[in-house]
Amino acid sequence: MIKEFFKYAVPSAIAMFISSLYTVIDGIFLGKGVGDSALAAVNIVLPFTVLLFGLASMFAIGGGSLVSKNIGANNTEKAVDVFRQVFKFLLIISIGISILTVIFTEEIVVLLGATDGLQPLAVEFLRFYALFCIPNLIGIVLSSFIRNDGRPKLAMISIIMGAITNIILDYIFIFQLGFGIKSAAIATGLGQIVTVCMLLPHFLKGKGYLTFGRVKLDRKLIKEFSLIGFPSFFAQASYSMIVLFHNIALVRYVGEVGISAYSIINYLTTNIYMVLYGITLGVQPLISYNYGRKNGEKMLGFFKITCISSLTISGIFVVISFVFGQNLISIFTTDPYIAELAYNALRIASFSYFVVGLNLNTLVYYQAIERPMYSNISCMLRSVIFLPICLIVFGSMFGITGIWTSAIVSESLTFITVKLIANVKTSTEAVLSV
Repeated sequence: MIKEFFKYAVPSAIAMFISSLYTVIDGIFLGKGVGDSALAAVNIVLPFTVLLFGLASMFAIGGGSLVSKNIGANNTEKAVDVFRQVFKFLLIISIGISILTVIFTEEIVVLLGATDGLQPLAVEFLRFYALFCIPNLIGIVLSSFIRNDGRPKLAMISIIMGAITNIILDYIFIFQLGFGIKSAAIATGLGQIVTVCMLLPHFLKGKGYLTFGRVKLDRKLIKEFSLIGFPSFFAQASYSMIVLFHNIALVRYVGEVGISAYSIINYLTTNIYMVLYGITLGVQPLISYNYGRKNGEKMLGFFKITCISSLTISGIFVVISFVFGQNLISIFTTDPYIAELAYNALRIASFSYFVVGLNLNTLVYYQAIERPMYSNISCMLRSVIFLPICLIVFGSMFGITGIWTSAIVSESLTFITVKLIANVKTSTEAVLSV
Protein backbone atom coordinates (compact mmCIF):
# COMPACT_ATOMS: atom_id res chain seq x y z
CA MET A 1 0.00 0.00 0.00
CA ILE A 2 2.84 2.41 0.84
CA LYS A 3 4.48 1.63 -2.51
CA GLU A 4 1.25 2.42 -4.37
CA PHE A 5 0.84 5.62 -2.38
CA PHE A 6 4.30 6.86 -3.31
CA LYS A 7 3.84 5.84 -6.94
CA TYR A 8 0.77 8.08 -7.30
CA ALA A 9 0.92 10.72 -4.56
CA VAL A 10 4.55 11.78 -4.88
CA PRO A 11 4.52 12.54 -8.65
CA SER A 12 1.22 14.38 -8.19
CA ALA A 13 2.57 16.43 -5.28
CA ILE A 14 5.77 17.24 -7.19
CA ALA A 15 3.77 18.24 -10.26
CA MET A 16 1.54 20.52 -8.21
CA PHE A 17 4.55 22.02 -6.43
CA ILE A 18 6.28 22.79 -9.72
CA SER A 19 3.03 24.17 -11.08
CA SER A 20 2.70 26.51 -8.11
CA LEU A 21 6.41 27.32 -8.20
CA TYR A 22 6.15 28.97 -11.59
CA THR A 23 3.27 31.02 -10.16
CA VAL A 24 5.71 32.18 -7.47
CA ILE A 25 8.33 32.99 -10.08
CA ASP A 26 5.65 34.94 -11.98
CA GLY A 27 5.26 36.97 -8.81
CA ILE A 28 8.99 37.50 -8.37
CA PHE A 29 9.42 38.63 -11.97
CA LEU A 30 6.36 40.89 -11.82
CA GLY A 31 7.44 42.42 -8.51
CA LYS A 32 10.97 43.12 -9.74
CA GLY A 33 10.18 43.90 -13.37
CA VAL A 34 6.82 45.69 -13.17
CA GLY A 35 6.28 46.69 -9.51
CA ASP A 36 4.22 46.05 -6.37
CA SER A 37 1.09 47.35 -8.12
CA ALA A 38 1.34 44.44 -10.59
CA LEU A 39 1.35 41.98 -7.68
CA ALA A 40 -1.75 43.62 -6.24
CA ALA A 41 -3.48 43.59 -9.65
CA VAL A 42 -2.82 39.86 -10.12
CA ASN A 43 -4.15 39.25 -6.61
CA ILE A 44 -7.36 41.09 -7.53
CA VAL A 45 -7.82 38.71 -10.49
CA LEU A 46 -6.78 35.64 -8.46
CA PRO A 47 -10.33 34.69 -7.34
CA PHE A 48 -11.39 34.41 -11.00
CA THR A 49 -8.37 32.37 -12.12
CA VAL A 50 -8.79 30.08 -9.11
CA LEU A 51 -12.43 29.53 -10.12
CA LEU A 52 -11.24 28.36 -13.54
CA PHE A 53 -8.83 25.94 -11.84
CA GLY A 54 -11.77 24.76 -9.75
CA LEU A 55 -13.86 24.15 -12.86
CA ALA A 56 -11.07 22.04 -14.33
CA SER A 57 -10.74 20.16 -11.03
CA MET A 58 -14.47 19.45 -11.08
CA PHE A 59 -14.17 17.75 -14.46
CA ALA A 60 -10.93 16.01 -13.49
CA ILE A 61 -12.04 14.53 -10.17
CA GLY A 62 -15.68 13.97 -11.06
CA GLY A 63 -14.78 12.18 -14.28
CA GLY A 64 -11.64 10.62 -12.85
CA SER A 65 -13.50 9.04 -9.94
CA LEU A 66 -15.94 7.37 -12.32
CA VAL A 67 -13.14 6.27 -14.66
CA SER A 68 -11.04 4.65 -11.90
CA LYS A 69 -14.07 3.02 -10.30
CA ASN A 70 -15.11 1.46 -13.61
CA ILE A 71 -11.57 0.31 -14.36
CA GLY A 72 -11.46 -1.27 -10.91
CA ALA A 73 -14.78 -2.99 -11.65
CA ASN A 74 -13.38 -4.21 -15.03
CA ASN A 75 -15.82 -2.05 -16.99
CA THR A 76 -13.32 -0.33 -19.28
CA GLU A 77 -15.88 0.48 -21.98
CA LYS A 78 -17.81 2.62 -19.50
CA ALA A 79 -14.56 4.26 -18.33
CA VAL A 80 -13.68 5.27 -21.90
CA ASP A 81 -17.17 6.67 -22.49
CA VAL A 82 -16.92 8.79 -19.32
CA PHE A 83 -13.54 10.18 -20.41
CA ARG A 84 -14.76 11.12 -23.88
CA GLN A 85 -17.89 12.82 -22.56
CA VAL A 86 -15.90 14.80 -19.98
CA PHE A 87 -13.39 15.97 -22.58
CA LYS A 88 -16.02 17.00 -25.14
CA PHE A 89 -18.08 18.90 -22.58
CA LEU A 90 -14.95 20.60 -21.18
CA LEU A 91 -13.92 21.74 -24.66
CA ILE A 92 -17.31 23.38 -25.23
CA ILE A 93 -17.28 25.06 -21.82
CA SER A 94 -13.71 26.36 -22.10
CA ILE A 95 -14.35 27.95 -25.50
CA GLY A 96 -17.40 29.74 -24.11
CA ILE A 97 -15.57 31.00 -21.01
CA SER A 98 -12.67 32.28 -23.10
CA ILE A 99 -14.93 34.31 -25.40
CA LEU A 100 -17.09 35.75 -22.60
CA THR A 101 -14.11 36.71 -20.43
CA VAL A 102 -12.38 38.56 -23.27
CA ILE A 103 -15.59 40.49 -24.01
CA PHE A 104 -16.48 41.34 -20.39
CA THR A 105 -13.01 41.71 -18.86
CA GLU A 106 -13.58 45.21 -17.47
CA GLU A 107 -16.89 44.28 -15.86
CA ILE A 108 -15.36 41.18 -14.25
CA VAL A 109 -12.45 43.14 -12.80
CA VAL A 110 -14.83 45.72 -11.29
CA LEU A 111 -16.87 42.92 -9.69
CA LEU A 112 -13.65 41.54 -8.20
CA GLY A 113 -13.17 44.79 -6.32
CA ALA A 114 -10.33 46.46 -8.24
CA THR A 115 -9.57 50.02 -7.19
CA ASP A 116 -9.25 52.74 -9.84
CA GLY A 117 -5.47 52.53 -9.57
CA LEU A 118 -5.31 48.77 -10.07
CA GLN A 119 -8.08 48.35 -12.65
CA PRO A 120 -6.03 48.97 -15.85
CA LEU A 121 -3.35 46.44 -14.86
CA ALA A 122 -5.93 43.88 -13.72
CA VAL A 123 -7.87 44.21 -17.00
CA GLU A 124 -4.73 43.76 -19.08
CA PHE A 125 -3.68 40.64 -17.17
CA LEU A 126 -7.11 38.97 -17.22
CA ARG A 127 -7.76 39.65 -20.91
CA PHE A 128 -4.56 37.92 -22.00
CA TYR A 129 -5.10 35.12 -19.49
CA ALA A 130 -8.54 34.48 -20.99
CA LEU A 131 -7.05 34.04 -24.49
CA PHE A 132 -5.36 30.87 -23.22
CA CYS A 133 -8.35 29.57 -21.26
CA ILE A 134 -8.70 26.46 -23.46
CA PRO A 135 -5.18 24.99 -22.98
CA ASN A 136 -5.18 26.09 -19.32
CA LEU A 137 -8.28 24.02 -18.54
CA ILE A 138 -7.52 21.09 -20.82
CA GLY A 139 -3.97 20.74 -19.47
CA ILE A 140 -5.24 20.34 -15.90
CA VAL A 141 -7.91 17.80 -16.83
CA LEU A 142 -5.78 15.64 -19.14
CA SER A 143 -2.95 15.44 -16.59
CA SER A 144 -5.47 14.16 -14.05
CA PHE A 145 -6.89 11.55 -16.43
CA ILE A 146 -3.34 10.38 -17.20
CA ARG A 147 -2.98 9.57 -13.48
CA ASN A 148 -6.30 7.73 -13.51
CA ASP A 149 -5.04 5.80 -16.55
CA GLY A 150 -1.99 4.51 -14.68
CA ARG A 151 0.75 6.95 -15.80
CA PRO A 152 1.35 9.41 -12.94
CA LYS A 153 4.97 10.02 -13.99
CA LEU A 154 3.91 11.28 -17.44
CA ALA A 155 1.52 13.71 -15.78
CA MET A 156 4.37 14.97 -13.60
CA ILE A 157 6.85 15.34 -16.47
CA SER A 158 4.36 17.18 -18.69
CA ILE A 159 3.57 19.69 -15.94
CA ILE A 160 7.27 20.22 -15.16
CA MET A 161 8.07 20.88 -18.82
CA GLY A 162 5.19 23.35 -19.04
CA ALA A 163 6.48 25.10 -15.92
CA ILE A 164 10.01 25.36 -17.30
CA THR A 165 8.63 26.84 -20.52
CA ASN A 166 6.60 29.32 -18.48
CA ILE A 167 9.60 30.46 -16.40
CA ILE A 168 11.86 30.97 -19.42
CA LEU A 169 9.22 32.90 -21.36
CA ASP A 170 8.33 34.93 -18.28
CA TYR A 171 11.88 36.20 -18.01
CA ILE A 172 12.13 36.95 -21.73
CA PHE A 173 8.76 38.74 -21.93
CA ILE A 174 9.24 40.86 -18.78
CA PHE A 175 12.94 41.71 -18.72
CA GLN A 176 14.01 41.37 -22.36
CA LEU A 177 10.91 42.50 -24.26
CA GLY A 178 9.24 44.67 -21.61
CA PHE A 179 5.72 43.31 -22.15
CA GLY A 180 4.68 44.20 -18.59
CA ILE A 181 1.94 42.45 -16.61
CA LYS A 182 0.52 40.56 -19.61
CA SER A 183 3.81 38.61 -19.75
CA ALA A 184 2.73 36.36 -16.88
CA ALA A 185 -0.58 35.50 -18.58
CA ILE A 186 0.99 34.79 -21.99
CA ALA A 187 3.83 32.70 -20.54
CA THR A 188 1.38 30.64 -18.46
CA GLY A 189 -0.78 29.94 -21.51
CA LEU A 190 2.15 28.90 -23.71
CA GLY A 191 3.46 26.68 -20.91
CA GLN A 192 0.11 24.89 -20.72
CA ILE A 193 0.17 24.35 -24.47
CA VAL A 194 3.48 22.49 -24.01
CA THR A 195 1.87 20.36 -21.28
CA VAL A 196 -1.11 19.49 -23.49
CA CYS A 197 1.13 18.58 -26.44
CA MET A 198 3.06 16.12 -24.24
CA LEU A 199 -0.15 14.48 -22.97
CA LEU A 200 -2.04 14.11 -26.26
CA PRO A 201 -0.03 11.16 -27.69
CA HIS A 202 -1.09 8.97 -24.75
CA PHE A 203 -4.73 9.29 -25.78
CA LEU A 204 -4.19 9.49 -29.54
CA LYS A 205 -2.00 6.38 -29.71
CA GLY A 206 -4.01 4.30 -27.23
CA LYS A 207 -1.21 3.79 -24.70
CA GLY A 208 -3.72 3.17 -21.91
CA TYR A 209 -7.39 2.42 -21.46
CA LEU A 210 -8.53 5.94 -22.37
CA THR A 211 -8.67 7.18 -25.96
CA PHE A 212 -10.27 10.02 -27.88
CA GLY A 213 -13.28 9.28 -30.06
CA ARG A 214 -16.67 10.51 -31.14
CA VAL A 215 -19.34 10.50 -28.49
CA LYS A 216 -22.82 11.92 -28.05
CA LEU A 217 -23.20 13.92 -24.86
CA ASP A 218 -25.35 12.17 -22.25
CA ARG A 219 -27.06 14.61 -19.88
CA LYS A 220 -27.41 11.97 -17.19
CA LEU A 221 -23.70 11.16 -17.24
CA ILE A 222 -22.73 14.86 -17.35
CA LYS A 223 -24.92 15.43 -14.30
CA GLU A 224 -23.35 12.44 -12.53
CA PHE A 225 -19.69 13.44 -12.92
CA SER A 226 -20.56 17.10 -12.32
CA LEU A 227 -22.24 16.30 -9.01
CA ILE A 228 -19.28 14.18 -7.90
CA GLY A 229 -16.77 16.78 -9.03
CA PHE A 230 -18.67 19.85 -7.88
CA PRO A 231 -17.03 19.94 -4.42
CA SER A 232 -13.67 20.45 -6.17
CA PHE A 233 -15.10 23.48 -7.93
CA PHE A 234 -16.68 24.57 -4.66
CA ALA A 235 -13.35 24.14 -2.86
CA GLN A 236 -11.59 26.44 -5.32
CA ALA A 237 -14.57 28.80 -5.29
CA SER A 238 -14.19 28.79 -1.52
CA TYR A 239 -10.55 29.74 -1.91
CA SER A 240 -11.56 32.51 -4.31
CA MET A 241 -14.07 33.77 -1.79
CA ILE A 242 -11.43 33.57 0.94
CA VAL A 243 -9.11 35.77 -1.15
CA LEU A 244 -11.96 38.13 -2.05
CA PHE A 245 -13.09 38.53 1.59
CA HIS A 246 -9.51 39.11 2.69
CA ASN A 247 -9.04 41.74 -0.02
CA ILE A 248 -12.19 43.56 1.11
CA ALA A 249 -11.14 43.44 4.77
CA LEU A 250 -7.59 44.58 3.97
CA VAL A 251 -8.75 47.53 1.88
CA ARG A 252 -10.98 48.56 4.79
CA TYR A 253 -8.40 48.25 7.57
CA VAL A 254 -5.03 48.75 5.80
CA GLY A 255 -5.40 49.92 2.20
CA GLU A 256 -3.69 48.83 -1.04
CA VAL A 257 -0.42 48.02 0.76
CA GLY A 258 -2.34 45.36 2.66
CA ILE A 259 -3.38 43.76 -0.63
CA SER A 260 0.24 43.88 -1.84
CA ALA A 261 1.36 42.09 1.34
CA TYR A 262 -1.45 39.55 1.01
CA SER A 263 -0.52 38.89 -2.63
CA ILE A 264 2.99 37.92 -1.49
CA ILE A 265 1.49 35.57 1.12
CA ASN A 266 -0.67 34.00 -1.56
CA TYR A 267 2.34 33.39 -3.78
CA LEU A 268 4.14 31.63 -0.92
CA THR A 269 1.20 29.69 0.54
CA THR A 270 0.04 28.58 -2.91
CA ASN A 271 3.02 26.21 -2.87
CA ILE A 272 1.95 24.38 0.28
CA TYR A 273 -1.72 24.40 -0.75
CA MET A 274 -0.93 22.85 -4.12
CA VAL A 275 1.39 20.22 -2.61
CA LEU A 276 -1.35 19.20 -0.15
CA TYR A 277 -3.92 19.20 -2.95
CA GLY A 278 -1.52 17.27 -5.18
CA ILE A 279 -1.15 14.49 -2.60
CA THR A 280 -4.88 14.01 -2.24
CA LEU A 281 -5.38 14.23 -6.04
CA GLY A 282 -2.72 11.57 -6.51
CA VAL A 283 -4.43 9.23 -4.05
CA GLN A 284 -7.90 9.75 -5.52
CA PRO A 285 -7.42 7.19 -8.35
CA LEU A 286 -6.32 4.59 -5.78
CA ILE A 287 -9.36 5.20 -3.57
CA SER A 288 -11.76 5.19 -6.54
CA TYR A 289 -10.15 2.05 -8.00
CA ASN A 290 -10.49 0.17 -4.70
CA TYR A 291 -14.03 1.48 -4.36
CA GLY A 292 -14.77 -0.27 -7.64
CA ARG A 293 -13.16 -3.43 -6.24
CA LYS A 294 -15.05 -3.08 -2.91
CA ASN A 295 -11.82 -3.05 -0.89
CA GLY A 296 -12.68 -0.86 2.10
CA GLU A 297 -9.51 -1.69 4.02
CA LYS A 298 -7.31 -0.21 1.30
CA MET A 299 -9.58 2.82 0.86
CA LEU A 300 -9.30 3.75 4.54
CA GLY A 301 -5.61 2.87 4.57
CA PHE A 302 -4.85 5.32 1.77
CA PHE A 303 -6.89 8.00 3.54
CA LYS A 304 -4.90 7.53 6.75
CA ILE A 305 -1.54 7.68 4.96
CA THR A 306 -2.63 10.85 3.15
CA CYS A 307 -3.59 12.57 6.41
CA ILE A 308 -0.26 11.69 8.06
CA SER A 309 1.62 12.98 5.01
CA SER A 310 -0.37 16.24 4.99
CA LEU A 311 0.37 16.94 8.66
CA THR A 312 4.08 16.24 8.16
CA ILE A 313 4.35 18.54 5.13
CA SER A 314 2.41 21.31 6.91
CA GLY A 315 4.83 21.08 9.86
CA ILE A 316 7.80 21.50 7.52
CA PHE A 317 6.11 24.53 5.94
CA VAL A 318 5.63 26.20 9.35
CA VAL A 319 9.32 25.79 10.13
CA ILE A 320 10.32 27.21 6.73
CA SER A 321 7.97 30.17 7.22
CA PHE A 322 9.56 31.13 10.54
CA VAL A 323 13.18 30.47 9.58
CA PHE A 324 13.28 31.66 5.98
CA GLY A 325 10.11 33.78 5.74
CA GLN A 326 11.84 37.17 5.68
CA ASN A 327 14.30 36.05 3.02
CA LEU A 328 11.52 34.64 0.85
CA ILE A 329 9.42 37.79 1.15
CA SER A 330 12.38 40.02 0.26
CA ILE A 331 12.48 38.31 -3.13
CA PHE A 332 9.10 39.86 -3.98
CA THR A 333 9.41 43.40 -2.61
CA THR A 334 11.93 45.95 -1.36
CA ASP A 335 9.32 48.00 0.52
CA PRO A 336 10.10 47.49 4.25
CA TYR A 337 6.52 48.16 5.39
CA ILE A 338 4.99 45.67 2.95
CA ALA A 339 7.70 43.13 3.86
CA GLU A 340 6.92 43.49 7.58
CA LEU A 341 3.18 43.10 7.01
CA ALA A 342 3.77 40.01 4.86
CA TYR A 343 6.16 38.34 7.34
CA ASN A 344 3.76 38.81 10.26
CA ALA A 345 0.96 37.39 8.11
CA LEU A 346 3.01 34.39 6.97
CA ARG A 347 3.93 33.35 10.52
CA ILE A 348 0.27 33.30 11.51
CA ALA A 349 -1.23 31.92 8.28
CA SER A 350 1.24 28.99 8.04
CA PHE A 351 -0.43 27.22 10.98
CA SER A 352 -3.78 27.07 9.18
CA TYR A 353 -2.39 24.54 6.71
CA PHE A 354 -2.37 21.76 9.30
CA VAL A 355 -6.17 21.89 9.12
CA VAL A 356 -6.38 22.86 5.44
CA GLY A 357 -4.64 19.60 4.50
CA LEU A 358 -7.01 17.49 6.57
CA ASN A 359 -10.03 19.31 5.14
CA LEU A 360 -8.79 18.74 1.56
CA ASN A 361 -8.18 15.04 2.22
CA THR A 362 -11.68 14.58 3.61
CA LEU A 363 -13.24 16.56 0.78
CA VAL A 364 -11.63 14.51 -2.00
CA TYR A 365 -12.20 11.20 -0.19
CA TYR A 366 -15.96 11.76 -0.11
CA GLN A 367 -15.82 12.59 -3.82
CA ALA A 368 -13.88 9.41 -4.56
CA ILE A 369 -16.57 7.31 -2.87
CA GLU A 370 -19.31 9.33 -4.62
CA ARG A 371 -20.65 11.00 -1.48
CA PRO A 372 -20.08 14.67 -2.38
CA MET A 373 -22.66 16.09 0.04
CA TYR A 374 -20.20 16.21 2.94
CA SER A 375 -17.58 17.80 0.69
CA ASN A 376 -20.02 20.55 -0.22
CA ILE A 377 -20.85 21.11 3.43
CA SER A 378 -17.14 21.53 4.21
CA CYS A 379 -16.73 24.12 1.46
CA MET A 380 -19.82 26.01 2.53
CA LEU A 381 -18.71 26.19 6.15
CA ARG A 382 -15.13 27.30 5.53
CA SER A 383 -15.82 30.10 3.05
CA VAL A 384 -19.44 31.23 3.19
CA ILE A 385 -20.19 30.88 6.90
CA PHE A 386 -17.18 30.76 9.21
CA LEU A 387 -14.64 32.93 7.37
CA PRO A 388 -16.78 36.06 6.85
CA ILE A 389 -17.87 35.90 10.48
CA CYS A 390 -14.27 35.51 11.66
CA LEU A 391 -13.04 38.38 9.46
CA ILE A 392 -15.73 40.72 10.77
CA VAL A 393 -15.32 39.75 14.42
CA PHE A 394 -11.53 39.42 14.61
CA GLY A 395 -10.87 42.26 12.15
CA SER A 396 -12.91 44.71 14.24
CA MET A 397 -11.37 43.45 17.49
CA PHE A 398 -7.71 42.97 16.57
CA GLY A 399 -7.24 44.79 13.26
CA ILE A 400 -4.84 43.28 10.73
CA THR A 401 -3.68 40.55 13.16
CA GLY A 402 -7.29 39.45 13.48
CA ILE A 403 -7.55 39.26 9.67
CA TRP A 404 -4.55 36.92 9.46
CA THR A 405 -5.91 34.76 12.31
CA SER A 406 -9.35 34.31 10.75
CA ALA A 407 -8.23 31.53 8.38
CA ILE A 408 -6.96 29.33 11.22
CA VAL A 409 -10.19 29.69 13.18
CA SER A 410 -12.52 29.15 10.20
CA GLU A 411 -10.61 26.07 8.95
CA SER A 412 -10.57 24.57 12.46
CA LEU A 413 -14.28 25.16 12.98
CA THR A 414 -14.95 23.55 9.59
CA PHE A 415 -12.89 20.46 10.47
CA ILE A 416 -14.63 20.03 13.84
CA THR A 417 -18.12 20.52 12.41
CA VAL A 418 -17.63 18.01 9.56
CA LYS A 419 -16.23 15.46 12.03
CA LEU A 420 -19.35 15.87 14.15
CA ILE A 421 -21.82 15.31 11.30
CA ALA A 422 -19.92 12.70 9.23
CA ASN A 423 -17.53 9.79 9.73
CA VAL A 424 -15.15 8.52 7.04
CA LYS A 425 -15.15 4.91 8.26
CA THR A 426 -18.93 4.72 8.63
CA SER A 427 -19.49 6.34 5.22
CA THR A 428 -17.07 3.87 3.60
CA GLU A 429 -18.89 0.91 5.11
CA ALA A 430 -22.23 2.36 3.94
CA VAL A 431 -21.19 2.79 0.29
CA LEU A 432 -19.63 -0.68 0.14
CA SER A 433 -22.78 -2.32 1.49
CA VAL A 434 -24.89 -0.99 -1.37
